[in-house]
Amino acid sequence: MDKKNEIKYQPIENYGIIGDLRTTAFVGINGSIDFMCFPEFDSPSVFCALLDYKNGGSFQISVPERNVKNKQMYLPSTNILITRYLLNEGIGEVTDFMPISENLNENILIRRIQSIKGEIKFRMKCSPRFNYGRSRHKTYLNHNEIIFESKGAEQLILRLKSSIPLAIKNEDGIAEVILKPDQKVDFILEEYNFNQNETSTDREDFVENALKETISYWKKWASQSNYKGRWREMVDRSALVLKLLISRKYGSIIAAPSFGLPEQIGGDKNWDYRYTWIRDATFTIYALMRLGYNCEADLFMSWFSKLCSKARKSGNIKIMYRTNGKTDLREFFLDNFEGYMHSSPVRIGNSAYRQLQLDIYGELMDSIYIYDRFINPISNDTWQFIVEQMNWLAAHLDVKGHGIWELRGEKELFLYSRVMCWVGIDRAIKLAVKRSLPYPAAWNATRDRIYKSIFKDFWNEELQSFVRIKSGSTVDASMLMMPIVRFISPKDPRWLSTLKRIEESLSADILIYRFEKKDKKGNEEEGTFTFCSFLYVECLSKAGNLAKASLSFEKMLGYANHLGLYSEQLGFQGEHLGNFPQALTHLALISAAYDLNKRLEKDGKGDLINNY
Repeated sequence: MDKKNEIKYQPIENYGIIGDLRTTAFVGINGSIDFMCFPEFDSPSVFCALLDYKNGGSFQISVPERNVKNKQMYLPSTNILITRYLLNEGIGEVTDFMPISENLNENILIRRIQSIKGEIKFRMKCSPRFNYGRSRHKTYLNHNEIIFESKGAEQLILRLKSSIPLAIKNEDGIAEVILKPDQKVDFILEEYNFNQNETSTDREDFVENALKETISYWKKWASQSNYKGRWREMVDRSALVLKLLISRKYGSIIAAPSFGLPEQIGGDKNWDYRYTWIRDATFTIYALMRLGYNCEADLFMSWFSKLCSKARKSGNIKIMYRTNGKTDLREFFLDNFEGYMHSSPVRIGNSAYRQLQLDIYGELMDSIYIYDRFINPISNDTWQFIVEQMNWLAAHLDVKGHGIWELRGEKELFLYSRVMCWVGIDRAIKLAVKRSLPYPAAWNATRDRIYKSIFKDFWNEELQSFVRIKSGSTVDASMLMMPIVRFISPKDPRWLSTLKRIEESLSADILIYRFEKKDKKGNEEEGTFTFCSFLYVECLSKAGNLAKASLSFEKMLGYANHLGLYSEQLGFQGEHLGNFPQALTHLALISAAYDLNKRLEKDGKGDLINNY
């Protein structure tokens, strides 16, 4: 890492995340909030120093001592984050959270500072930069309140309140205070309207009550998990991460709460993931249903049912939507942001929403089938929509698409898409048979045709392996899903030889690249894909190689950041790359742990290196 950039930008893995099921904020281990979109996941940012340390804006709480060490932790079974400042003469803490309660619909960010030991000097600097840093703002001081009023079309007004005097410097809010042991000071940042009546946020005991209610909310939610097996702490943390990515208002699920974080430092693959991919969302619901979180499945199915009528007008479902179900995802560059460690361009919006990715029908139908079987039967209207979509799919099986990795080059007939088309038709037939629902008899022949075509067109006899595209000669890590979705036995000789080929071509120990692709100098153009590494663990587990699967899983746990969070990708030295934290990674961790623990319990082998 460049030393100048190291000072300006923290490693991606240095951040924790808090949220209120409408938006999230990233808190650095140094106590600085360097990323927050407000008031919704896909709203413009107000803090974005993560992508431009000069123009992005931040909310800093620091201790002006040279020899300070920082630690971070979550309050157990919550998404409430504590940042600790360890000094020779004392200990300070910042508690960061966004209140969640049944009676509170506002977006509020609360930062509580306190001294645990000794006299601690804290400095606060709140520097919002509205509308992705593109809009100017005016700052007003009123006793212990500061009003930040943005200008321009994307107008937003924020109010910063505290129990200590605040000041303004260069349109930023600042404060400084020395706290003795057990003394506390709160900073409350909220949306504000000059004409609004004062709310409960003005009560002196608001923060204390909000903290108690939010702790209670998260602990109650976490307690619903039925997972009692190995690695429970990491499984629970992954579930809590997934919950943060679910819109309480709509029931939709975003792929990640960030945008613009690079797949390669200095590279241009910097995408916006703050949207609902049908693939990622249904995978997420599947993982949460496994753990017993049925309410989230209900909410998502309600959101999905509202899409049905919209999709009928356009002919078929899209691969992604905004949290509110809209498809205005036009992509453009933020030229005013230099990008994380000069990784540009910084994109917002996502042009991939126009792509054809046939695999989404398989992921969707797999989750609907599980939902119908174990939670609630789907409605007749939903089934009629499914029939229409499966008929559309059957008519477009041989249309080339962009595939799961959303490559923006030439379209292909991808193996993963073909396998998931089989899953879609297969689960639709199973659901219909189980519920005695009417369905076209032609689906059975379609399913068989897909199955046969995979063994005929996507098997390379010379390589003794399935291949990523029709008549191709390379493998793809997405093929690791084949035994997981029950297309092929995890012990089938053809699959085992394919797995060996993936290990030889895509793996770096336990780290797995998505596909075989290098630049002109022979260097990998992106990091390894963490989702695929956990898929690999599950494939080993299903194949019965429990010792290797266990050791590999433990190795992957070692790549988590200090809070148990994962980004989209990992560099070869373990650095986190891509958007953060990513739903796909955390749901794959849950799936791998679930399968491996089940087989270890059955096998009776708990020793990680037994017979390895």
